[in-house]
Amino acid sequence: MSTETRRVGLPAQATAPAWTTELRGEDDALDALAEEWDDLAARCRSATFFQAADWQRSWWRHYGRPGRLLVVLVRRDGRLVGAGAFQRGGALGGLTGLGDGLIDYTDVLLDDECADRAAAEFAAALPLTRPWHWLELREVHPEAAVHRVYEHWRGSRRRYQDSLCQYLPAVPMDRLLKRVPGKTAQRSRVKLRKIAEAGVKVRSTPVAEVPQALEGLLELHFLQWQARGVTPEHRTERFARHLTESTTGLVASGRAAVHQFHLDGRLVAVNLLLLCPSFGGLYMYGAHPVLRERLDIAGLLFSAALDETVAAGVPVLGLLRGQEPYKQRWRPDQLPNQRLLLGPAGAAPAAAVRAGAVRARQAAAHQLRTRFPRLKEALLARRRSRTPG
Repeated sequence: MSTETRRVGLPAQATAPAWTTELRGEDDALDALAEEWDDLAARCRSATFFQAADWQRSWWRHYGRPGRLLVVLVRRDGRLVGAGAFQRGGALGGLTGLGDGLIDYTDVLLDDECADRAAAEFAAALPLTRPWHWLELREVHPEAAVHRVYEHWRGSRRRYQDSLCQYLPAVPMDRLLKRVPGKTAQRSRVKLRKIAEAGVKVRSTPVAEVPQALEGLLELHFLQWQARGVTPEHRTERFARHLTESTTGLVASGRAAVHQFHLDGRLVAVNLLLLCPSFGGLYMYGAHPVLRERLDIAGLLFSAALDETVAAGVPVLGLLRGQEPYKQRWRPDQLPNQRLLLGPAGAAPAAAVRAGAVRARQAAAHQLRTRFPRLKEALLARRRSRTPG
């Protein structure tokens, strides 16, 4: 009787993943990382259009200060699983997110599959070592990935309320009108029928025509606001270049749509809608004043944006920052963004000073917004004129 002996191999022991972090500061770092950056953005459910490589790279190219870029990278077995871009604030070494008032959502990117560990590695890599070193992030959505970094931060940290953003469910117009009171809904239906009868032609702009369409958007934007005061930065050449460059890339990748509206063969309005998997965002529009005399502009532009968002399968239409009257008629849900401050451990006095400065700026901004809007525009114009173009 023979006996057969079989050797049973033990399962190979799993190798622990290798985690590495890297700080990049060269001015073309975002260009070099673009492909990896967008690949990570697709794996980060909180990523918005403002975290796309096209937007970040364009903003840095036209607004960034040479030599002050800081990119934090986290890799797991060589794969990018965490990333964030910041600008150094000068001699004191403070950091801010890219955007400088032009974006409605600031965030970092974390791979959903390992977000918590990636956030811990990201927090450990932040170069905030001196008492005066602070990272200040404006306009952070309550569900942003950077909140994980905030929770892992072992130094001083503060959280404040920032701008109010508004949201609507992306559903067909008939269902949306059920949110509003009966008389308001009826008036809206009458206005929408009038738009349909007027013969306005709506066209989604192909990528090759985006630069020309945005030129028309800015011209109409200036025209519509000339009597009420346009945002000074929107008049600058660098904003036009940034808007064109970033939007062209976003349209090419399906993360934006530019709608053109023609009436009697004439361009009368242009609308820019930004898109990400969780929501769409009405970013900017321009409309000729003569159109306002004939039709409901808000209803016209909003309908096109809503149709696009629903067709893309995006569940929410964001109205972004601001509480303009044309937004309120739809009874949107309101959710404030947040402002995050991170500083080194043991920096309690500096933290108190920094927190006091934030509260003072918030109070001053509220006063300017509600009581002295013209003064606010003048101060913004002065600030922009001092910033290198």
